[in-house]
Parts: sequence; C-alpha cells; structure tokens
Amino acid sequence: MPIRRNLAANLRRLVSSHASVAAVCRGLNMNRTQFERYLQGKSVPNRATATLICAYFGIDEDELYRAPEAPAPERKALLPIYQTLYENMVRGPAPAIAGGTYFTYFTVPDRSDLVMRSVTFVRREAELVTFRRVTRWAEGHRQGGPRALGWHYGVAISRLNWIYFAGVNRRQTREPSLITVQWAPFSDPVLVGKAFVLTGSGPACVSVIMRQAVGRISFRQVLGMCRPVSLDDPLLDQLVVSLVREGQAIPATV
Repeated sequence: MPIRRNLAANLRRLVSSHASVAAVCRGLNMNRTQFERYLQGKSVPNRATATLICAYFGIDEDELYRAPEAPAPERKALLPIYQTLYENMVRGPAPAIAGGTYFTYFTVPDRSDLVMRSVTFVRREAELVTFRRVTRWAEGHRQGGPRALGWHYGVAISRLNWIYFAGVNRRQTREPSLITVQWAPFSDPVLVGKAFVLTGSGPACVSVIMRQAVGRISFRQVLGMCRPVSLDDPLLDQLVVSLVREGQAIPATV
C-alpha cells in the first residue's frame, strides 16, 4: 500500500536525525512495538496519533505521507517589503530565554475563577528563537482527546527588555498571535505580561504568565495538561494562583 510505504520511509528519515528509535518513542510516550509497525510499513496511525507524531517532528501531515521522491511544494518567495519586515523582526538581539518547555497561563475573559493552561515549546538556534504553542479546550473530542483550538508557530524577539512571541495559528482560523512578557522581579523565574488572543466572542487582551517546566515530562503528558484549570485546583502552580488573584500578572508599566 503506497501510503504505508511513504509513511515508513518518511518516518525513518525523520528518526535518523534523532538519537535513536527508543528516544523518539520516549518523547512520544508511545509503545515501541506499535511505532516499529509504522517504521516497517505494516500499519498507519489514526488521526490523533498522526497529529502527535507531526507535532513531535514539527511537520505538517502531508509531509508525513508524501512520496519521498516527490518534490516538496514550492513556497512563493516573499515580496521585497515582506522580506524586509521579516528580517527586521528576527534580527538580534535574541531574547534572554532558554530553550525548553514552558507552561503558559492565560486569564479567561469573564471567568475570574479559571486560567487557560497552554504549553509553549521554545527552541534556540544561534541568534534565532522560535516557538510553537498548543492550546486545548473541548474535552472528549471523538478524534481522540481534546480538540486543539490553538497550534501557534512563530518567532520570539527582544525589544526594550520585553520578549515578543509573534506567531500564527496553523490550525483552523490561522489568526495572528501576539504575547509580550518580561521577567518578573521574583526569586522564582517567571515571565508576566499580556496576550492578544482570539476568543469565541472575538479578540481580547488578557494577562499571561509563563513558567518553564521542571523535571522529566513526556510530550503526551504535557499536551494532556493543556486545558482550563480552576484557581482552586490544589495542583495548580501556587505562584500563578497568587499572581492572578492579586492582580499582579501584569507589570504596572504595561
């Protein structure tokens, strides 16, 4: 079956740039026997698993199943003005933020008892800092797990001691996304600021708090934690609770 052969060849290519098949399986929190069936062209993942694999490798689903010998779709060259804007955006200095996994908390308009917990994956490449952020909401979606409302990709830039996360949603609405944060003056490292988000009733400006995840945590576990959380939840980061309840999630200078 061509789709299985394509999947197997593409997965082998993607895995070859990682430490080992075992390392990839650990990152995906996936059974190795099942993953080997994909590598050998014996099975095809369901939609939820394919989405998980694509997110892990940072690719679109068509790249997962495209014939290896087929040329990649041509991307239109940016117009000069767009190219200039892009180059100015990603020009240094790079933000003072380490690569890694950051839990990102948004206040919810008209719901003072909740915060929306997303996850932001930050990647540093020399002077370029990129990110992807996952936001989920609807529990029990029939395709397996919550429905992803936000799958933002973009760049992080530093201007005047502020870090800007500018991106676009590659799922559904493709709306632009902008978060601006700075390091709060606390002993615990925490970023606080504002976010421009799209809600069911339209655009909104909300408070945002970012904290780096500590300890070992799998990609699947992280995604499972992307959901609305009550401020009364005893497992919620208490610094986040304190900042939201005391109205200090946003520096006074914003």
